[in-house]
Amino acid sequence: MQSNPAHELLVKDLKLSSLLEITQAINANLPEPSLYKIFQFTLLANLSVGKLVLYVKDDTWICKAQMGTQIDYSTKLLTDDLLSIKAITPISFASGTAFSEFDLVIPIIHKNDVLAYVFIEKNTAKGIVDQSFIQTFTNIILVAIENKKFARRELLQEALKKEMQIAREVQSHLFPKDLPSTQQISMKAFYLPHQTIGGDYYDYIEIDENRSLVCIADVSGKGVPAAILMSNVQAALRTMVRYTTDLSNIVFQLNDLILKHTKGNRFVTMFIGIIDFSQKELTYINAGHNTIPLIQKNTTQLLNKGCTILGMFDTLHFIEVTAVTLLEKNHLFLYTDGLSECMNEQDEEFELERILPLVALDKTLDQQVLIDHIIAETVAFKGERSYNDDITLLSCLIQF
Repeated sequence: MQSNPAHELLVKDLKLSSLLEITQAINANLPEPSLYKIFQFTLLANLSVGKLVLYVKDDTWICKAQMGTQIDYSTKLLTDDLLSIKAITPISFASGTAFSEFDLVIPIIHKNDVLAYVFIEKNTAKGIVDQSFIQTFTNIILVAIENKKFARRELLQEALKKEMQIAREVQSHLFPKDLPSTQQISMKAFYLPHQTIGGDYYDYIEIDENRSLVCIADVSGKGVPAAILMSNVQAALRTMVRYTTDLSNIVFQLNDLILKHTKGNRFVTMFIGIIDFSQKELTYINAGHNTIPLIQKNTTQLLNKGCTILGMFDTLHFIEVTAVTLLEKNHLFLYTDGLSECMNEQDEEFELERILPLVALDKTLDQQVLIDHIIAETVAFKGERSYNDDITLLSCLIQF
């Protein structure tokens, strides 16, 4: 073909105009659909392209742009032979099949990764297709879009960090700052979140000079929503204890509160007990929580009576309050299911049967040593597996 300087100059001007337009669009932070429209218009109007399809790699390969085609390529998948192409390649498919409309595929490569494939049909009436320019032009657009995605991910990560910081601050106020250590009652706690923010909660509240409340709870789910729900439960519980020590009433109101906040999408298991030092009695409700052992001398009582989990049903139809007589020396061991459901490499759970021998009451019971020993046992038990839930332990030694 004979050289036409005027035409060549026009093509160069069109290319420069195209680069200027896309640069201005990127600087103006136009949304992705607008960038793809500029891409389509530029290739079809200015660069001797008859038909085009653009596939971009997201989580999967997605058709992001198509013009002049007979087939809807948004429903067509790229085949393995097309995905193996790493250089500008002429293609030819049987008439009537997908991609038979095109005669050239241009891979868009950035840092050795294929970001996209441009399929084109050349419009020979407009002159020779500048394949390298199409590759460069598309690369500019796609790198800009990738940068937008990266910026969005960065903003999302920053938002998540702030949420987690808020949740950590919320959760830091859930646990009592000081646990009692007197001749009558001594408590030690251990908390290991499965994630940065967990859904476990324990508390100790002095009601009056003769009575104290102790509880442990586990909310379904993790992260910010779980922490916020648990903070509401803690605030409600501490408020209610000022006005009533009726455990049935307390549990009933907590169920109503959780249901209203979560619409049945989350629930809470809880063990809640009131220790009466003057009457030497423990009154409790186990609301769907793990079986809690109370060890006295050579006997162990399993505290599992109460009601169903909180926040699942509109009404708790059956609530059983149980009173247990306390002896001279008592060990109340509270824990969440992260302990009992800790799994080993054979998919076996740690279970209550392994917990009970570890919490046996003796004259030299050191609660910190006990907790350290239990955690060491779970580490040995699980082997290479990770913990699959939060673990909270609360050892209560009550003596008279």
